[in-house]
Amino acid sequence: MTQYIYRFGGGVSDGGKGDKNLLGGKGANLAEMASIGLPVPPGFTISTAMCTRYYEEGQTFPDSVRKEVANGLRHIEGITGKLFGDAANPLLVSVRSGARVSMPGMMDTVLNLGLNDATVEGLAAISADPRFAWDSYRRFIQMYADVVLELDHGRFEEALEIAKEDQGFYLDTELSADDLKKLVAEYKALVQELWGKPFPQDVHDQLWGAVGAVFGSWQSERAKVYRRLNDIPGDWGTAVNVQAMVFGNMGDTSATGVAFTRDPSTGANGYYGEFLINAQGEDVVAGIRTPQYLTKAAREAAGAKPASMEEAMPQVYGELAHTFDLLERHYRDMQDIEFTVEQAKLWMLQTRSGKRTAKAALKIAVDMAEEGLITQEEAVLRVEPSALDQLLHPTLDPDAPRDVLTKGLPASPGAASGKVVFDADTAERAAANGEDVILVRVETSPEDIHGMHAAKGILTARGGMTSHAAVVARGMGRPCVSGAGTLSIVAKDKIMRVGADGSWREIREGDILTIDGTTGEVMAGAVATIQPELAGDFGTLMVWADKVRRLKVRTNAETPDDCRTAREFGAEGIGLCRTEHMFFEASRITSVRQMILAENEAGRRAALDKLLPEQRSDFAEIFEVMVGLPCTIRLLDPPLHEFLPHEEAEFEDVATATGIDIDKLKRRAAELHEFNPMLGHRGCRLGVTYPEIYEMQARAIFMAACDVAEKSGEAPVPEVMIPLVATRRELELMKLVVDKAAAEVFAERGRTIEYLVGTMIELPRAALKAGEIAEQAEFFSFGTNDLTQTTLGVSRDDAARFLSVYVEKGIYARDPFVSIDVEGVGELIALAAERGRATRPDIKLGICGEHGGDPASIAFCEQVGLDYVSASPYRVPIARLAAAQAALRK
Repeated sequence: MTQYIYRFGGGVSDGGKGDKNLLGGKGANLAEMASIGLPVPPGFTISTAMCTRYYEEGQTFPDSVRKEVANGLRHIEGITGKLFGDAANPLLVSVRSGARVSMPGMMDTVLNLGLNDATVEGLAAISADPRFAWDSYRRFIQMYADVVLELDHGRFEEALEIAKEDQGFYLDTELSADDLKKLVAEYKALVQELWGKPFPQDVHDQLWGAVGAVFGSWQSERAKVYRRLNDIPGDWGTAVNVQAMVFGNMGDTSATGVAFTRDPSTGANGYYGEFLINAQGEDVVAGIRTPQYLTKAAREAAGAKPASMEEAMPQVYGELAHTFDLLERHYRDMQDIEFTVEQAKLWMLQTRSGKRTAKAALKIAVDMAEEGLITQEEAVLRVEPSALDQLLHPTLDPDAPRDVLTKGLPASPGAASGKVVFDADTAERAAANGEDVILVRVETSPEDIHGMHAAKGILTARGGMTSHAAVVARGMGRPCVSGAGTLSIVAKDKIMRVGADGSWREIREGDILTIDGTTGEVMAGAVATIQPELAGDFGTLMVWADKVRRLKVRTNAETPDDCRTAREFGAEGIGLCRTEHMFFEASRITSVRQMILAENEAGRRAALDKLLPEQRSDFAEIFEVMVGLPCTIRLLDPPLHEFLPHEEAEFEDVATATGIDIDKLKRRAAELHEFNPMLGHRGCRLGVTYPEIYEMQARAIFMAACDVAEKSGEAPVPEVMIPLVATRRELELMKLVVDKAAAEVFAERGRTIEYLVGTMIELPRAALKAGEIAEQAEFFSFGTNDLTQTTLGVSRDDAARFLSVYVEKGIYARDPFVSIDVEGVGELIALAAERGRATRPDIKLGICGEHGGDPASIAFCEQVGLDYVSASPYRVPIARLAAAQAALRK
């Protein structure tokens, strides 16, 4: 019979840190902490396999699992000496989710389960603290109503606020036992009103309701969005952890907190975290009360008055610090830890590898390697390549004028400017329209996940450094300022007021706001930025990555500035230079149009003669930056209609330049119209019908290469790429044109330079006939943008309307225009590589579509044995790191 329940605590550990797939990260780490002797409240984990079965069997639990859970409860009862549902000495438990990877805030939790009208009296008697007992009961009803019964959370919050206001209180800790008793009665009445039934009093019904809710939260909308954003498979499921409660809300010797063994924003080697005295865990992360600092140094640096844990609870803090060090050494990574102190006794509730910013990930990886905790290769594997994106973009110029409105907590570093929006749906809509937005909330909740992802930055009035907003923003790489206490946000009126003492400034939806998540500053208007400097830890990690990387990394670039940027980021040549981008410049578009609209070869050559010096100059500027490196130049590819005039004034310009009547030009433009231009007269088809176009471009390439060779003493290595080839004969004809142009230029200049002629594999037929095409081609560059379009029969420009639904329904694992469709497009690439090499063993193979900067696609390229990938300039470092990781994993 399959085992679904795994115990931990009290000298028992049925699992360990290697069982994350089965027990989830939380369950595996609870078992591991218990096994190394740390104080972990006893409990048991219901495995992810049960989650899968739960959905397969119509969201029901088999009797065998109910028996296993009963045994798990007996395990907890035996260690604690308390009984589940016993009125005199009640056992209370927490029910928490735990997927195999951390999904902060996305899944559900229920605390204080096991309380009812009888057990609350027993808890009051045994603790000799009625206030604590009734506070725990009101928390339980509020949480259970929200998570399990799915009732309106706002109604319960409103009742709590009214209870405080009636007494003139600000904090919930000021409410007395009698106040809380009345509040519990109001909460129960609310449940009856909203649910139509009384609050469940049977503790076993409570437990199974909570377990079902946690499994159910795996398929919640927010969890689905988070999985989609982080490429987490939907079939993994979550585990459920049932654990004896320990209480941080038992007075001034009790507390709860969240901590990181290193700073998750900067990576600095020092404890980082927050705690609250006389509180439970959700109080810290929900931003209901402003937490206190963990260390005295952090408190002093922030200028805060409330005592740090180091000062308020020195003995327990010492135990905690020792535990931090032990866990970091044990797991060999920065840990994110949850703990509770119950009447001066420390309990560990969770440890996991902490979410961190790219800057912190770099520093922690490099520092740990230099400390000898991990190897250089492990350090390379520790940094998520796509996270480097955070480091490659501008930050606020320290010298720029700024209109500072207020200051909050620097919850996630980086800076962002954008239009203010007050809800997640508006943020998502505005971002879809290409607008930069700042999401402003009183506090964020897991339901805001889609808006947080869409926003450039996040600002909250409440919450600390470990609040939901802070943790999720850091994981996403979004700048975030939290706990900006002088903000007054009226979301329904779409207005935010800033200030104090009657001096207010209003910010309305649509106004521009800038936030700096590194300093916590909030500024009106946009603030100037500066470009990043990539040195220090970044440079160190890249050196380590380049040591193990096999794949070369080139760039897609056609301007000198892009080429310089790419070289600074470590590009080893150009993998794709799109020559058509050069034709759109205002100084030459008229000549291009003259060439297209000409009715004969003589007319086309006259226009091409004007373009030749311009193209030669373009290539020379690029070759100067890339001297000594391979440069793949794609000859003209797009359909000619893209260059045609549309406005009357544009036709007049061409008429003036050519001396041809406007009506005649319009007739010629109409003749060139195509119904499906992407599959029409473009690519090598242009070269076959108008070889003089490719001849001019080839001459310009070789003349520029000779110019640079004479000037610098070192030549680039031009790789002339013929686009959209489907047959061997097309390439053969075009290669003759290129070779003839090269021979002529070399004869004129009295020198030769090395060059290659190859093709872009972007049609399924070309992939299938790669063996024949390789007889002519010296290199293949896989143009995966068009290869994906032509293989799937999907237009990239129109696919956004339905591809997200395809991904959601599991038709594709990811958007195939973002990450290679390995099963379809990938098979064509592998086949073409194999057949090409069978014909020409030394053929050079690369990839130059947008996939060249996608880590998953780069891993596929390593697996297939391509020679290089090519990415946009800012993604070159991402590609270098991803290529190194692919080599290490292979």
